[in-house]
Amino acid sequence: MQGRLSAWLVKHGLIHRSLGFDYQGIKTLQIEPEDWHSIVVIFYVYGYNYLRSQCAYDVAPGGLLASVYHLTRIEDVFASRRNPRIPSVFWVWKSVDFQERESYDMLGISYDNHPRLKRILMPESWIGWPLRKDYIAPNFYEIQDAH
Repeated sequence: MQGRLSAWLVKHGLIHRSLGFDYQGIKTLQIEPEDWHSIVVIFYVYGYNYLRSQCAYDVAPGGLLASVYHLTRIEDVFASRRNPRIPSVFWVWKSVDFQERESYDMLGISYDNHPRLKRILMPESWIGWPLRKDYIAPNFYEIQDAH
Protein backbone atom coordinates (compact mmCIF):
# COMPACT_ATOMS: atom_id res chain seq x y z
CA MET A 1 0.00 0.00 0.00
CA GLN A 2 1.62 3.23 -1.19
CA GLY A 3 0.68 6.55 0.39
CA ARG A 4 0.81 10.00 -1.16
CA LEU A 5 4.25 10.70 0.32
CA SER A 6 5.74 7.52 -1.16
CA ALA A 7 4.13 8.23 -4.54
CA TRP A 8 5.59 11.75 -4.53
CA LEU A 9 9.09 10.48 -3.65
CA VAL A 10 8.94 7.84 -6.40
CA LYS A 11 7.76 10.45 -8.93
CA HIS A 12 10.84 12.55 -8.11
CA GLY A 13 13.28 9.65 -8.21
CA LEU A 14 14.00 9.51 -4.48
CA ILE A 15 14.58 5.93 -3.41
CA HIS A 16 12.98 4.71 -0.19
CA ARG A 17 11.21 1.70 1.22
CA SER A 18 7.79 1.98 2.74
CA LEU A 19 7.51 0.34 6.16
CA GLY A 20 3.76 0.92 6.32
CA PHE A 21 1.84 3.00 8.81
CA ASP A 22 2.08 3.18 12.58
CA TYR A 23 -0.90 2.77 14.93
CA GLN A 24 -1.91 6.41 14.30
CA GLY A 25 -1.79 6.07 10.52
CA ILE A 26 1.52 7.92 10.19
CA LYS A 27 3.69 6.86 7.27
CA THR A 28 7.02 5.18 8.12
CA LEU A 29 9.84 5.16 5.54
CA GLN A 30 13.27 3.59 5.29
CA ILE A 31 15.65 5.93 3.52
CA GLU A 32 19.23 5.32 2.47
CA PRO A 33 21.76 7.54 4.29
CA GLU A 34 23.04 9.08 1.04
CA ASP A 35 19.48 10.24 0.16
CA TRP A 36 18.55 11.49 3.64
CA HIS A 37 19.84 15.06 3.26
CA SER A 38 17.91 15.64 0.02
CA ILE A 39 14.73 14.10 1.38
CA VAL A 40 14.80 16.00 4.68
CA VAL A 41 15.25 19.32 2.85
CA ILE A 42 12.27 18.45 0.64
CA PHE A 43 10.20 17.54 3.71
CA TYR A 44 11.10 20.89 5.28
CA VAL A 45 10.18 22.85 2.16
CA TYR A 46 6.82 21.05 2.01
CA GLY A 47 5.88 21.96 5.57
CA TYR A 48 7.52 19.40 7.88
CA ASN A 49 9.09 22.21 9.89
CA TYR A 50 9.49 20.59 13.30
CA LEU A 51 11.72 17.73 14.39
CA ARG A 52 9.66 16.25 17.21
CA SER A 53 12.34 13.78 18.26
CA GLN A 54 15.30 11.74 17.08
CA CYS A 55 16.41 8.41 18.48
CA ALA A 56 18.24 5.30 17.32
CA TYR A 57 18.07 1.55 17.84
CA ASP A 58 19.76 -1.69 16.84
CA VAL A 59 17.40 -3.49 14.41
CA ALA A 60 18.86 -6.98 14.87
CA PRO A 61 22.10 -8.57 16.11
CA GLY A 62 24.67 -8.08 13.35
CA GLY A 63 22.08 -6.18 11.28
CA LEU A 64 21.29 -2.58 10.52
CA LEU A 65 21.28 0.32 12.94
CA ALA A 66 18.29 2.67 12.63
CA SER A 67 18.22 6.42 13.22
CA VAL A 68 14.60 7.53 13.67
CA TYR A 69 13.32 11.06 13.02
CA HIS A 70 9.78 12.12 13.90
CA LEU A 71 8.93 15.08 11.67
CA THR A 72 5.75 17.12 12.06
CA ARG A 73 4.07 20.08 10.44
CA ILE A 74 3.64 22.84 12.99
CA GLU A 75 1.67 26.06 12.65
CA ASP A 76 2.97 28.85 14.88
CA VAL A 77 0.72 31.00 17.03
CA PHE A 78 2.21 34.48 17.15
CA ALA A 79 1.79 36.96 20.01
CA SER A 80 2.76 40.63 20.16
CA ARG A 81 5.88 41.48 22.12
CA ARG A 82 4.15 44.28 24.03
CA ASN A 83 1.34 42.13 25.46
CA PRO A 84 1.99 38.47 24.59
CA ARG A 85 -1.20 36.56 25.45
CA ILE A 86 -2.36 33.21 24.11
CA PRO A 87 -5.22 31.04 25.36
CA SER A 88 -3.87 28.05 27.29
CA VAL A 89 -4.50 24.59 25.87
CA PHE A 90 -4.05 23.03 29.32
CA TRP A 91 -7.73 22.09 29.42
CA VAL A 92 -7.28 20.06 26.23
CA TRP A 93 -3.81 18.60 26.90
CA LYS A 94 -2.78 18.50 30.56
CA SER A 95 0.75 17.60 29.46
CA VAL A 96 1.30 21.19 28.25
CA ASP A 97 1.48 22.37 31.88
CA PHE A 98 5.27 22.64 32.13
CA GLN A 99 5.81 23.73 28.52
CA GLU A 100 3.49 26.74 28.83
CA ARG A 101 5.01 27.60 32.21
CA GLU A 102 8.52 27.45 30.75
CA SER A 103 7.48 29.66 27.80
CA TYR A 104 6.01 32.13 30.28
CA ASP A 105 9.14 32.05 32.43
CA MET A 106 11.66 32.42 29.62
CA LEU A 107 9.76 34.59 27.08
CA GLY A 108 6.96 36.25 29.05
CA ILE A 109 4.06 34.81 27.07
CA SER A 110 0.93 34.72 29.26
CA TYR A 111 -1.31 31.71 28.75
CA ASP A 112 -4.85 32.75 29.64
CA ASN A 113 -6.72 30.31 31.92
CA HIS A 114 -3.61 28.27 32.76
CA PRO A 115 -4.20 27.00 36.32
CA ARG A 116 -0.61 27.48 37.62
CA LEU A 117 1.06 30.06 35.41
CA LYS A 118 4.13 31.08 37.39
CA ARG A 119 7.87 30.94 36.93
CA ILE A 120 9.26 27.42 36.78
CA LEU A 121 13.03 27.94 36.21
CA MET A 122 13.76 31.46 37.41
CA PRO A 123 13.00 32.82 40.90
CA GLU A 124 9.69 34.71 41.18
CA SER A 125 11.68 37.91 41.87
CA TRP A 126 13.53 37.69 38.51
CA ILE A 127 13.01 40.69 36.25
CA GLY A 128 12.67 40.13 32.51
CA TRP A 129 12.48 37.23 30.09
CA PRO A 130 15.91 35.57 29.55
CA LEU A 131 15.23 33.97 26.14
CA ARG A 132 14.07 37.14 24.41
CA LYS A 133 16.62 38.32 21.87
CA ASP A 134 16.55 41.86 23.32
CA TYR A 135 17.07 40.71 26.93
CA ILE A 136 19.96 42.27 28.83
CA ALA A 137 21.03 40.28 31.88
CA PRO A 138 21.21 42.27 35.12
CA ASN A 139 24.78 42.97 36.25
CA PHE A 140 26.17 41.82 32.88
CA TYR A 141 29.34 43.60 31.81
CA GLU A 142 30.85 43.36 28.36
CA ILE A 143 34.37 41.93 28.31
CA GLN A 144 35.78 45.16 26.83
CA ASP A 145 34.39 47.03 29.89
CA ALA A 146 36.10 44.69 32.35
CA HIS A 147 39.48 46.49 32.50
